[in-house]
Parts: sequence; structure tokens; C-alpha cells
Amino acid sequence: MYLSVIIPAKNEEKHIGKTVQSVFDYLTSRNIEHEIIVVSNGSTDKTDDITRRLMATVPTLKLIDYSHMAGKGYAVKQGMLKASGQFRMFMDADNSTTINHIEKMMPYFNQGYDVVIGSIAVKGKKVAEGSEPFWRILFGKMGNIFIQIMAVPGIHDTQRGFKIVTAQAAEDIFPRITIMHWGFDVEMLALARKFGHKTKEVPVDWHNDPNSRVGLKAYFEVLLETMKVRWNLITGVYNKSA
Repeated sequence: MYLSVIIPAKNEEKHIGKTVQSVFDYLTSRNIEHEIIVVSNGSTDKTDDITRRLMATVPTLKLIDYSHMAGKGYAVKQGMLKASGQFRMFMDADNSTTINHIEKMMPYFNQGYDVVIGSIAVKGKKVAEGSEPFWRILFGKMGNIFIQIMAVPGIHDTQRGFKIVTAQAAEDIFPRITIMHWGFDVEMLALARKFGHKTKEVPVDWHNDPNSRVGLKAYFEVLLETMKVRWNLITGVYNKSA
């Protein structure tokens, strides 16, 4: 298997069908061997039903569903651990960054990188009008300074939902993930660095749903969880066997 695409989804009936179909159409049109794994994070709407119906016409689609709501980090972790691709990526269910971005991200693996992440904090990014309100931009920049100091210096945008890793990096990182909510991206990148996986930040086009459920509370949650990552690094939590 060449590529695994993990899509964490919580109550995404509005988006999941279009997103899965667009990923499948793109990858099959280019003869890319792949699997698509939707991980339903305690959805209470029609997300699971829509995904199951799609399986009839999207043969590479799989569904992991569970009734409890454990967080986006948990969903991505489960998808990564069950994936079989040589490369494994996760993307947002609302298709904020489209699958065709792999065209400019995959070449970096040939240059020795093990983790390639989408970013709207580096030159070349494009952010659709309304996708990032002023308060998000402000708190994002302030929060990133803290995140760089505490956990991942040199990474300017840890939170985009479009990241690709090699199978080896996934096997080093995701069994050790302890944070199941918004701060898991920071932990993922800190673990990548700890285990010697070279990371590349690549500009992407970002078109976020203006009705996104990510509110101010999530920003403070990321900062608190970043402190946990720092503590885990200091106390050797990640040195233990996965």
C-alpha cells in the first residue's frame, strides 16, 4: 500500500461525502494505490451512515467508528495505527486543505524528510477570506511563540489538519501519543523531533468552514497540553517502550 488517508470526523454529515469522493477521485485518476480511513469520533449525526453507503462505490474506503467522544487526537491515532500505507496522512473532514496538495508535499520525502506538514505561517500560503478571523490569527501567533519555546522550536504552524508521515515515523510516534484532543499535533511533532524524524513545513491553501466548532477554548487547551508535552519530555515519559 502506497498511501493511507485518515479523515477524523465528528458530526461531519455536511462534508464527509464530498470530501471522501474528492479524495477517491483524485487518487484513482492518478493510479495511486491507497486506502481511505474515516475515523468517526463519537458522531451522533449521519456521518457513519453516509460513510457506509459510500463503501458501495468507493472500494478503498474503510470506517472506524466508536460511540465515545475521545477527541481528534484519539481519532487520528487510531487511524494511523490501523493504516498500512508506506506514507500515512490525515486531513480535515471539511476539506480545508485539498488532497492535491500532496503534489508539492510528497517530493520532500525524497529529500530525506520523514514528516511533511501543511502550514499557513510560511511564505506561499493562501488563506481564503473568512477562514481565519482576526482573533484566530492573533491567538494563533501568540500561542505558536509559546509552543515553539516549550516543545517544537522552528515550527511556525503546528495546528493545520494536513500532515503526512512515513510508516516508520508513524510507528515511532503514534503508539506514544498521550494527548487525545487539540494539543496532539504538538505532541506528534515533538515526538517526531525526539526520534530523529526530519520535519518540513510546506505552505498550503486553507479554506476553513466559517462554522467551524474550533473556538477560543481550544486555543487555551492546546497551550495547557503543550505544557504536558514539555513535562513528558523532561521526565522521560516518551523514553518508555510504546
